[in-house]
Amino acid sequence: MRILVKGAGVAGLATAWQLYRHGFDVTITDRAPKVASGASGLAGGMLAPWCERESAEEPVLTLGRTAADWWEAALPGHVHRKGTLVVAAGRDAGELDRFAGRTSGWEWLDAEGIAALEPDLAGRFQKALFFRQEAHLDPRLALSALAAGLEEARMRFLLGARDKGGYDRVIDCTGAARIGHLPALRGVRGEMLHLETDEIRLSRPVRLLHPRHPLYIVPRDGNRFMVGATMIESGDEGPVTARSLMELLNAAYALHPAFGEARVIETGAGIRPAYPDNLPRVTEDGDTIHVNGLYRHGFLLAPAMAGEVARILLRERQPERKAS
Repeated sequence: MRILVKGAGVAGLATAWQLYRHGFDVTITDRAPKVASGASGLAGGMLAPWCERESAEEPVLTLGRTAADWWEAALPGHVHRKGTLVVAAGRDAGELDRFAGRTSGWEWLDAEGIAALEPDLAGRFQKALFFRQEAHLDPRLALSALAAGLEEARMRFLLGARDKGGYDRVIDCTGAARIGHLPALRGVRGEMLHLETDEIRLSRPVRLLHPRHPLYIVPRDGNRFMVGATMIESGDEGPVTARSLMELLNAAYALHPAFGEARVIETGAGIRPAYPDNLPRVTEDGDTIHVNGLYRHGFLLAPAMAGEVARILLRERQPERKAS
């Protein structure tokens, strides 16, 4: 069975990898000349189902709790199992109680416990929530490694080019490109920036709670930090706005003043495709299977969606094997 996977973002590459592992002949295509050119390359890469449950429905937790294991099996060494630290300024301490009331899998830390985990945050916060089971990865490194593994396994890539057809099944993972074509799919704009500074070290994602501008900071290699992210009901793909840039920078400064002297090395904005319930769907339309609506949970939920696609195709392949 020859399979075409359209889209070389997290949904497409995760699906291609899952199908390759089940012995399918896979070709991956994308209009862009390289992988992770869309919203996937701007993601935080947090594998944080317990934290995400604060604003998401139960399936995000149940489907996402095995994501770190999936990524570790696919890309050994890329997953950092350091947990997630959730903090709030003294005047916003009530946000921690609210967050705790909507989630599970956490433990309370006092100022001493915070300093033990993140020494550079010593004395800045009096209490925090620690989600020990969570993990993170670098999206760009992970997707590049996944693509390299698929190429090494002789799966074909057609980047920046059109395919010639002749496939038994098409798996459409083109995300926001399907807005206006798939019923009820909408765009949610997310903005982020990358900072570089050697004045602070963090070992894990840190979420700073705020009534208006919640923020997360994810450490990257090379003294860099990904700061995100806004959630704006808009399909505008334009550059980061001045308002969003100020909000992200102000929140980073509130986490630690050292970020005030950091270099802004990148800003970006992407459109996250989402259905009304903000949960992803695998749907079929003739020979095409659509994987879409991953919203802000791309790396967290792509493995589960890839598994669902594989189950559909394995059921179809079974009669072929019996017949042969």
